[in-house]
Amino acid sequence: MGASRRIIASVAALAAAFAGAAVAASASPADSEVTVGSPSTPFSQNKQNEPAVAIDAHDPGVVVAGANEEIDMESCAAGDPSTCPFTNGVGVSGVYFSFNGGAWTQPTYTGWSARHCLGPAVCTPRVGPIGTLPHYFEAGLVSDGDPAVAFGPRPGPGGTFSWSNGSRLYYANLTSNFGATRQLETFRGFEAIAVSTTDDVRGASANNASAWRAPVIISKQSSTTFSDKEQVYADNASSSPFFGHVYVCWASFRSQEKGHALPVPLTVATSTDGGTSWTTRQVGPATSNGINSQPDGCVVRTDSTGAVYVFGVGTRQGTNFQMMYRSTDGGAHFKGPFLVTPVVKPGVFDPVEGRPVMDGIAGARVDLAGGPNVDIANARPTGTGGTNEIFMTWADGRLGLNHEQLMLTWSRNAGQAWATPLAVPIAAGDRPVYSAPAVSPDGSDLYVVYNAFTTPYRNDTTSPRGLVGVVLHANVVNGVPTGWSVLERTPVGDPRGSSANALISEFLGDYVYAAATNDFAVAVWNDTRDAAPCDSINAYRASLYTASPVSPPNVLGTCPATFGNSDIFGGQYADPTP
Repeated sequence: MGASRRIIASVAALAAAFAGAAVAASASPADSEVTVGSPSTPFSQNKQNEPAVAIDAHDPGVVVAGANEEIDMESCAAGDPSTCPFTNGVGVSGVYFSFNGGAWTQPTYTGWSARHCLGPAVCTPRVGPIGTLPHYFEAGLVSDGDPAVAFGPRPGPGGTFSWSNGSRLYYANLTSNFGATRQLETFRGFEAIAVSTTDDVRGASANNASAWRAPVIISKQSSTTFSDKEQVYADNASSSPFFGHVYVCWASFRSQEKGHALPVPLTVATSTDGGTSWTTRQVGPATSNGINSQPDGCVVRTDSTGAVYVFGVGTRQGTNFQMMYRSTDGGAHFKGPFLVTPVVKPGVFDPVEGRPVMDGIAGARVDLAGGPNVDIANARPTGTGGTNEIFMTWADGRLGLNHEQLMLTWSRNAGQAWATPLAVPIAAGDRPVYSAPAVSPDGSDLYVVYNAFTTPYRNDTTSPRGLVGVVLHANVVNGVPTGWSVLERTPVGDPRGSSANALISEFLGDYVYAAATNDFAVAVWNDTRDAAPCDSINAYRASLYTASPVSPPNVLGTCPATFGNSDIFGGQYADPTP
């Protein structure tokens, strides 16, 4: 206890200097598009969002990303030109590979596809090229996005994990039934969690679908279950007694009756055999109401001792908190929730969307902007020499609309005590919406990526809006991040050029992502630099806030070709202070 009090005291002494520090700018390397297979037109084939990224701790030259990817959807011009639907049965879980620190490859497999549906005929999907995970159509499933990726060690012939066996990539995502009737269901309920794996990332990147195993459904499903917002992590430190175990967390929305999804227990699945079989456990209570709600937007990580940490944002007595659960027995039992810190979720309620937004009416939803993103300095791949310090970031609205902050806290004693949350110094005018930290395995460097709106909240759809991606770096000195610098600041894009398939609003998804080694970091973010706003769509969206809404327009007939062209961009950044 004395040690943790000294830690917090030292943090408090540094708080003023930290909060007021200027962000030093450094030379910005060229970023690159991750979603390289995506066309710039038509909508919605040009739409991607919600990126995830992982670095192979055993072979750091190997980087894999995932994203919601609509390359295989039908064009808005197919059938009714004023609608841009998700094509039934077509998957959206995109995967991308990099082996040289910057250039990305998007493989093409075969599955259920609507790429050929360019109009004006009504779309008839068929087996054809796909830019998403393979083997879902064959399994009676649809890959439904919310991607999460992680590398762990490969099990040997006797089931023992060792990096000498090589690495295994885990890709967790939502999945739905391909069949539309109860008789054709592969599983019960609306959405399940599935995991795909491969031991051959180079083969997978070279269009070899056989490099992937068939997806495994890991969630327990009832007829009303909607599993959502999952994340995956493999215990990747060989010092851990649970080395090689894999953990997936998600929120299990159990009821779809009368528009309600309650209760919503936090759920964790564990695999001890490399993803072949899984044990699923409810973590904490299921009760959710207006006063108390269970954690959503979960994050899972492990430290070098094998402890498993699961984080999410929930409510106690009407106040939002970052919450933590912890297991020290390989996920068999969890203690918690421990309340880390209060959170003020940013955004204002949008009456048309029925969800909070930040950039203006008909803006991009920001339900999980206040949710945590977390990383731990667990000294992967050996577990030797790390600090096991935990870093957490989120976007916070405690100062009010147009004054949102990028908040940071950390713990040096397994989450028993946390530093008083501090606002990361960012550029004036930046309104952070999604963020993610990545700490070097040895704990000496902290990287943070965030998306930010650069314009104030708009009460109209005609005024320009700004969106940027930013990557920051800080040295971690005696456990405290210091000396912040900017490694990347992207060209400004207009988020009005992004779109939900329903057309009533923008869409950027729910997160960004980063990962780090002791020598560099990789970050990915949502980007609209190449997306063009559309006057007819802006007018349609604005009308929805009046007593006389108009009908949606002919999208491709009235909009610029690159309307809806949201992309995933990313970069690799060498440690600037090695």
